[in-house]
Amino acid sequence: MLSLPETGGRQLGEPLPNSLRDAAEALTQPELRALQRERLAWTLRHAYANVPHYRAAFDAAGIRPEDFHDLPDLARFPFTTKADLRANYPFGMFAVPQSDVARIHASSGTTGKPTVVGYTKRDIETWAGLVARSILAAGGRPGMKVHIAYGYGLFTGGLGAHYGVEAAGCTAIPVSGGMTERQVQLITDFRPEIIMVTPSYMLALLEEFRRQGIDPRGTSLRIGIFGAEPWTEAMRQEIEQAFGIHAVDIYGLSEVMGPGVANECVETKDGPHIWEDHFYPEIIDPETGAVLPDGSPGELVFTSLSKEAMPVIRYRTRDLTRLLPGTARPGFRRMEKVTGRSDDMIILRGVNLFPSQVEEQILRVRGLAPHYQLILTRKGPLDSMTVAVEAEPGIIGEEREACARELAHHIKAVIGVSTTIELRDPGAIERSTGKARRVIDRRAPAEG
Repeated sequence: MLSLPETGGRQLGEPLPNSLRDAAEALTQPELRALQRERLAWTLRHAYANVPHYRAAFDAAGIRPEDFHDLPDLARFPFTTKADLRANYPFGMFAVPQSDVARIHASSGTTGKPTVVGYTKRDIETWAGLVARSILAAGGRPGMKVHIAYGYGLFTGGLGAHYGVEAAGCTAIPVSGGMTERQVQLITDFRPEIIMVTPSYMLALLEEFRRQGIDPRGTSLRIGIFGAEPWTEAMRQEIEQAFGIHAVDIYGLSEVMGPGVANECVETKDGPHIWEDHFYPEIIDPETGAVLPDGSPGELVFTSLSKEAMPVIRYRTRDLTRLLPGTARPGFRRMEKVTGRSDDMIILRGVNLFPSQVEEQILRVRGLAPHYQLILTRKGPLDSMTVAVEAEPGIIGEEREACARELAHHIKAVIGVSTTIELRDPGAIERSTGKARRVIDRRAPAEG
């Protein structure tokens, strides 16, 4: 049994028995680096030979696969961006014949053409194995039931989690997103030990438990595996204390594979360990593209090492983090928990900020619920930000005004910007069954 977090100080979960660890977790550093060199060399050859985009990009950079001899040589190869994937929509980045593509996934395409990814049968098996590794690292064990509330369909979350659950020897409950009232009923009736969902939707489930008069700490849930959006340590504590569970971060993105590129270990909860036998990470300066040493903050870049259908070379994730030594899985480096993306950054009157920074301040104020949106407007040359946030039930009148003043003070003191605080009634902020919409940008283009 996993020991559960207690108010006032979390107890940690039990380490994964050696019998459940796969062979890659036992690799020495020299063995891992040799495997990475071998797989990188194959990936570069495979991409150059079969993807016209990579052949043209390598040629333009004056670099060939045979110029790769050791891991630092990767820095000489060009980056891949989301714009490249969209420019080759839908199947131009595939490196195998259509007959070898077993599955296709795609992003939502809300900001333009969707990014499309393909998988061979072996890719699907690799993906399932890595999600299974992630579930076990999070504290899951064979035989546990897993409530999957990630969306199914073209989004990689639902099916990615599903196949990994089965590969881990667990029981998949494929609920998908939405129908919040029914989700609570199924958790109550089916008694799963694990839930896989976005952290923002877990908060919506928390509200529904309380609305139905069900104590969320009295459920069968023991572990929550949360991903698909940035979330803070304050959010982790909020969820853990509310449900009495371990809240663990799973990292992934569809362009690289889907969920399961990296995962936190329940023993330490100190940032996701990257499964480096399949993904080679770099940290770069977002402005110059220069590779930065481990420990330096910057933008995360990934190169796939084993993908057949759609290899990715130095894909710029836009996620901001840094690489750290492994702890619970010492053979693999960790990435610091991502709480922002370079393309989510808000520049407000010369101050750079991320939604997660505002979230941290909201969670400091007793009487405020962790449901919020940042509304950006512009009058003349000046940008303004309104923080629309819900008050807890029963917080009215002067108490609301005091909460608003406290939040405005914290944001000004910690982040350095003045904001308007708009307190709304419980349930007034839109709920998302997937990724939460945190920023509403109503700024008209500046004149002149």
